[in-house]
Amino acid sequence: MKIGFIGLGNVGGKLAGSLLRNGKDLTVRDLNQAFVDDFVSRGAESAGSPKEMAEKCDVIITCLPSPAACSEVMEAEDGVIAGLSEGKIWMEMSTTDEAEVRRIAALVEAKGAMPVDCPVSGGCHRAGTGNISIFAGCTREAFDRVLPILTTMGRRILHTGELGSASILKVVTNYLCTVHLAALAEALTASKVLGMDMNVAYEAIKASSGNSFVHETESQVILNGSRDISFTMDLVLKDVGIFDEVTKRKGMPLEIAPLMVDIFRDGQDRYGPREFSPNIIRRMEEACDVQVLGTNFPAEMVDDEPEEPGYEVVVPGRQDY
Repeated sequence: MKIGFIGLGNVGGKLAGSLLRNGKDLTVRDLNQAFVDDFVSRGAESAGSPKEMAEKCDVIITCLPSPAACSEVMEAEDGVIAGLSEGKIWMEMSTTDEAEVRRIAALVEAKGAMPVDCPVSGGCHRAGTGNISIFAGCTREAFDRVLPILTTMGRRILHTGELGSASILKVVTNYLCTVHLAALAEALTASKVLGMDMNVAYEAIKASSGNSFVHETESQVILNGSRDISFTMDLVLKDVGIFDEVTKRKGMPLEIAPLMVDIFRDGQDRYGPREFSPNIIRRMEEACDVQVLGTNFPAEMVDDEPEEPGYEVVVPGRQDY
């Protein structure tokens, strides 16, 4: 099976790397030619356009920074859809709006191809080792066909239901991550202002009911001072904005989501759209005239778990099929 991968950024490059590392027949494309050249030097092929990739590959994966970027890659005159044909598969691994994924999926299905909505969750460091989690929204038939590809890129693979369901759950989980990060910015700064040793504060939160995946990962790079989690303010705003938008369509009276949008919009205005998202803590540091740092924390997260074969997560008691 020939696999095409479009989008070799922070996450996409690592996911594509797992495919290449595990011997998959891989063709890549990215606007950054240096990324493409690196993959070609390691045995991948390249494609001159998304259309060419779709014509030569059985499966085309997109992992792009925004719904607009995905639309351009898919719907342009030389885009993926122009090159699709009966029996091919499109896998969308970007974080996007479920309505947009369904809209493009209809165009994919019109060409006789299968769409799969499959964003990832768990951090760039786990994407690099093939240990990230992957949600998949699609028919069961499509899921069974792409499961060997998904288990090469990730460890825990969850069939979330119909197309679009994976994107819904992805923005839900990214929203929760954002809330945890904003709360940790306040909690860690409060610990500093109140005179706590920050290494002790980190371990106390980790051992408590206040712990979270975000604390165990992002608090470490906050306390190191690098704030490098390979995720930026503009991406947080995109994800929280999508969550805010999809819930507004249902008339939900949200309280916390609009606050997250305001906080990270202020962070982006202050520090720039490409500032690392954990540096949202600078708003608190500057207001309190402190630096929230610990000792011997890593500058970036490294997955210390060995790469293991992926598997489908079986959901007890599910009623959707």
